[in-house]
Amino acid sequence: MAARGTVPVAFEDLDIGDVGAHAEVWEQMVRKLRLGMMPPVGRPRPDQETADGFLTWLETALDRAAAASPNPGRPAVRRLTGPEYSNAIKSLLAVEIDQRWLLFPADNVDEQGFGTNGDVLSISPALFERYLSAANRISRLAVGDPTVGPGFAAATYETPRLLYQDDRLSDDLPFGSRGGMAIRHYFPVDGEYELTIRLRRMIYDYIVGMRTAQQLDVRLDGTLLESFTVGDAERSGYPSAYSFFGTIRGDPEWEEYVSRGADAHLTLRFPAKAGLHVVGVSFVDSHTETTGILERRLSGFSLSGLGFYHGNAAIARVDIIGPHSVTGPGDTPSRRRVFTCRPATRTDEEPCARRILSALARRAYRRPSTDDDVETLMRFYDTGRSQRGFEGGIQKAIERLLVGPEFLFRIERDPVDVAVGTAYRLSDLELATRLSLFLWSDIPDDELLTLGEEGRLSDPVVLEGQVRRLLADARSTALVDNFASQWLQLNRLEGVTPDGDVFFEFDENLRADMMRETTLFLESQLREDHSLMDLLTADYTFVNERLAGHYGIRGIYGERFRRVTLDGDRGGLLGHASLLTVTAYPTRTSPVLRGKWLLDNILGMPPPPPPAEVPALTENRGGAEIRSLRDRMEQHRRNPACAVCHRIMDPPGFALENFDAIGRWRASDTAGIPVDASGVLGDGTVVDGPASLREALRNYEESYVRTVTEKLLTYALGRRIGYLDQPAIRAITAAAASDDHRWSSIILEIVKSIPFQMRRSES
Repeated sequence: MAARGTVPVAFEDLDIGDVGAHAEVWEQMVRKLRLGMMPPVGRPRPDQETADGFLTWLETALDRAAAASPNPGRPAVRRLTGPEYSNAIKSLLAVEIDQRWLLFPADNVDEQGFGTNGDVLSISPALFERYLSAANRISRLAVGDPTVGPGFAAATYETPRLLYQDDRLSDDLPFGSRGGMAIRHYFPVDGEYELTIRLRRMIYDYIVGMRTAQQLDVRLDGTLLESFTVGDAERSGYPSAYSFFGTIRGDPEWEEYVSRGADAHLTLRFPAKAGLHVVGVSFVDSHTETTGILERRLSGFSLSGLGFYHGNAAIARVDIIGPHSVTGPGDTPSRRRVFTCRPATRTDEEPCARRILSALARRAYRRPSTDDDVETLMRFYDTGRSQRGFEGGIQKAIERLLVGPEFLFRIERDPVDVAVGTAYRLSDLELATRLSLFLWSDIPDDELLTLGEEGRLSDPVVLEGQVRRLLADARSTALVDNFASQWLQLNRLEGVTPDGDVFFEFDENLRADMMRETTLFLESQLREDHSLMDLLTADYTFVNERLAGHYGIRGIYGERFRRVTLDGDRGGLLGHASLLTVTAYPTRTSPVLRGKWLLDNILGMPPPPPPAEVPALTENRGGAEIRSLRDRMEQHRRNPACAVCHRIMDPPGFALENFDAIGRWRASDTAGIPVDASGVLGDGTVVDGPASLREALRNYEESYVRTVTEKLLTYALGRRIGYLDQPAIRAITAAAASDDHRWSSIILEIVKSIPFQMRRSES
């Protein structure tokens, strides 16, 4: 029997002479045959030559059936994702925005973790209200509206509570600094702005690090604006919190300390030109050593082991408010981008406005602007012009432009002469939008848009040239930031919090370093155009001093990341602490989570969900016999409903057991039991650790490359990939094989494929 969805299908019911009739079942068989899962280990198997021959025949028959009746699929109309929206605003108006400032919710994701799927990218009434508000604010930023009030650009920037601030934290902060933050803040107009700093507090509003005097600097684009001194209570006249004794509530000394605060004076006004600037707030690194936790407790209160920390002061929050005393709209990249002409007289205003709005509509709508487009925008221009003059009119028209469906949605229209339910080629303009959203998460630039308008983009030579141009551009890092983080589930790292009692070394700095390592590694793979297989087998990574110490690598000093060569166990993506952390529980590792992650994201064979009645794994308890994780998992493998899946999932997961729940190497688990990383994979291959697992995965190269291709295609098309797409995926990987399955060759073949260049008309 084979499973088709939830309906059993007997093999004797399948017509091997017409594989297209049951293509879904045959495609499942192809996957299992490629991974050596059919027949199961221990059952009679044909020799390898016979198995390979049957597999080749079956794939060829499926591909012929698909070619006879191509079905490129029909992606749903979808809105721009959050990153696409931000990038489009930057490309269109030269305004760099922070989605948190606009209060946009995070994008929904589908069951595979992808946020480009049209099925999850709808617009609710609440979200549309956000778009309306964002359009107003962005348009006023773009034109430099001098009527904005002090609350218009107000923003609060916070540091994570567990961020360790005894090191330099950003390349935008000066050498010799520590802690704080570098803020990219958009100032709407020329004028004065107010900045307020709040220091980190613990329980009862106790401010950290007031025992010694410390210098706090505020800079604008690297230029010093102000230096403050914080701490040293005796010298400054503030109550000495670190020497405080007695009860807390109602005590006069404590109340005075809280009310006066060591950061009450940390505010300043400063002039700033309109546009994007870097505001740096950091301490001067005086190499102050921490003095640990105060052992003496406040009388009458138990602090549950928290105590009072007497180290360095730290920044909790920075507030920027303004503008005050506006002096003008300023000369910004956005104003230069928008105002491509300037009316000399009142008579010149309307022609100039039409020219400006026609150009903006072309870029925003990703097609030539029409008379109707311009007339719609001109009606809003007229309203704004009557209230605030020419620039006010342009602002109002841009506000309307940014809430238009042609801007907010990726729209592909069926040609009027195409029969229902048939495949057709996208227009060159639609192809341009697909390509730019795929590789840049952005709208097409002028060169790509012009080729689409001229109908030249579909020329294979021109198209290949554009793919290579887009990949060479810095904006292609969107493939790492968006595609790779969704495919590998790296976007989950921000929400993972290992148990502090078990993994007290984990903090926000280490979390950021983990993410930075994987980002730099993926960028190097893409930029250097490696083979996809190198992602799993590479012998290098990127570390700074903190992460090197975490990995046990010696001789690395400082915050700067650098490329290092690794030994056999740590090499490749599977040795990255980021992935090892997101595939673990807060208190321990999970061979099941890691094995499932590998099957799903690397080998393309996701296991089914576990039965509902299966009990949770028992944990080691005090007083009971200490058992290894492998022993405790035996109860799951004894359950017949679980045995099949665990037989496949557990071995690759156990092969990674030498890495703990935050990615450190270990020889024994938290209970002191030696780690047993041995296992047998689904095809009978024996593995005993990360190095042997990595070597074993070389045998699955075809399945792995097809899985990555399928994930890329899912991301690019914005829809689920099904059995009907498998012939196209085989064609893509076969064509890229001559170039060693390099990233550029896989991406180029995806762009040339039927699913990417075609679409099925509505049934």
